[in-house]
Amino acid sequence: MDRSGSHVAETAFKSLARHVQDTEAYTIIEDTLKMICKVIVVNPLDLICNCYGSHVLRSLLCLCKGVPLDSPEFHGAKGSKVLAERLNLKVAHLDGNDSQHLQQGFPSLLKFLVSGMMNCTKEDMKTLQVDQYSSLVLQTALKLLAGNDQELLHIIPVLLGCNKEILAEGKFDMIVAGETVESMKEPAFSHLMEVILEVAPESLYNDMLTKLLKNSLFELSSHPCGNFVVQALISHARTKDQMELIWEELGLKFADLFGMGRSGVIASLIAACQRLQTHEYKCCEALATAVGSKNETSKFIVPRILFLESYFSYEDKSSWSWPGGAKMHVMGSLILQAIFKFQSEWIQPYILSITSMDAEHVLEAAQDARGARVIEAFLASDASTKQKRRLVVKLRGHFGELAINLSGSFTVERCFNAGNLSLREAIASELLAVRTELSKTKQGPHLLRTLDIDRYATKPDQWRSKQASKQSAYNEFFVAFGSSESKSTKRNKLLYNASMDTSEHEELNIKKDIDGSLISTSVVDDTSSEKKGRKKRKRDVASEDAVGSNKAIEKAVKNFLSSSTPDKKRHNASKQRLKI
Repeated sequence: MDRSGSHVAETAFKSLARHVQDTEAYTIIEDTLKMICKVIVVNPLDLICNCYGSHVLRSLLCLCKGVPLDSPEFHGAKGSKVLAERLNLKVAHLDGNDSQHLQQGFPSLLKFLVSGMMNCTKEDMKTLQVDQYSSLVLQTALKLLAGNDQELLHIIPVLLGCNKEILAEGKFDMIVAGETVESMKEPAFSHLMEVILEVAPESLYNDMLTKLLKNSLFELSSHPCGNFVVQALISHARTKDQMELIWEELGLKFADLFGMGRSGVIASLIAACQRLQTHEYKCCEALATAVGSKNETSKFIVPRILFLESYFSYEDKSSWSWPGGAKMHVMGSLILQAIFKFQSEWIQPYILSITSMDAEHVLEAAQDARGARVIEAFLASDASTKQKRRLVVKLRGHFGELAINLSGSFTVERCFNAGNLSLREAIASELLAVRTELSKTKQGPHLLRTLDIDRYATKPDQWRSKQASKQSAYNEFFVAFGSSESKSTKRNKLLYNASMDTSEHEELNIKKDIDGSLISTSVVDDTSSEKKGRKKRKRDVASEDAVGSNKAIEKAVKNFLSSSTPDKKRHNASKQRLKI
């Protein structure tokens, strides 16, 4: 607990950690740690609540588990990764028994140390709940025990100030329950509750939702600290019934939550509805209602969500207009990205809104990293090709300047993929004009290579033919096997599972197969024609591309069938269909 001495203790633990893999030293290290743990559990309160002691104790817990001692994940750090997991942008993987860098540890000592600390501090739990340093220790212990349901079922009720039986039966003392919920508004306990909800076994999570937190969700959502507890609760909902209970309390409160600056709660709610495939249309409808009235057209929806803070802080909302030069709202951008992953029939007002934006506003959005992500999400959505191109044409004349910007280069590539041949050529010509400058940027070489700008510069007719062949290959393939848009329902069902966006990856792999085959065919054609002289090189490019296109389709079909349709009869039938 000494400022300098704590560094000595941590250095000693790091030294031991380097020798854990040594089988001869393992027993000696275990005996040493056992003596230390026995001393700690006699009177752990002062150590847990001490600034320096808390850090040393977290390192000891990590050593017992076998994870890196300086891992920020187990030292209470919470950053963008947590937000990404809550919004389905990253698959959650926290499991103390399956850590990425798990080494040999001392599981029995970890169990002894944590249970010993809990038993000796039961009477002081109210103090531990709201203390900054004890909260960090308890968060680390819970994360390291993730997946160990037996231990968690014993520890979590203690942390909530009750026991497992009382929690399961819902026999809370109303005063104690009220105090527990009130404590969730404290910074330390709100952080601890987030981790509790993250690691809680399903039965315990359900008990906390139905017996402890029910009818308190909006109150907590309104609080600067308590709203993070609600976000964690929503993000870790397991069933549609649980989401139904949450929706009953928050589903009609979107406008109120936006007005209080609690957009994170709404973002978590939308993401959870996507993940569990429930209340999707209601989410889209509630969000549109929150940022407008029934008397207004839907064209204002997307701009207002892009500038959430500006819009909801404006006194006369009916006269609000696009705040030129202002930064777009992070959470507003994330909400729109989530919305454009819903089925197109549910998000027509949002599609109409983004395609109705003025050209200068579309450009400003594309130049802002947050707005650019929204445009990319729209271009990757189930909206029709015609609707997507209506937006892309508004950026005409600005693709060069966008490509030079790192975030804008992704938008340019999305626009290129969504465009028809004339739009693609317009983008290619604009990139050709800035090719020298673009090639010096980090993203430039990749973009120039992906869009085949060098070929466009030297052989524009061949470039056009290749683009037409690619599009023809895609069209013929999806005529035979169904387009990605026809599988939108299936993709939404698979959205955000452990096999996240499976159908999108499948389509991307098919496109890569076709593109790769067309490129390799082109290389072969170019090489052979060089050997046969200038006269041979002047052969009809279109006929070569037709052959290349057919080979590309056949190769892509073979890859697709070999990975997804092992049935021989189905394989032969597909080949026969391709020949016809």
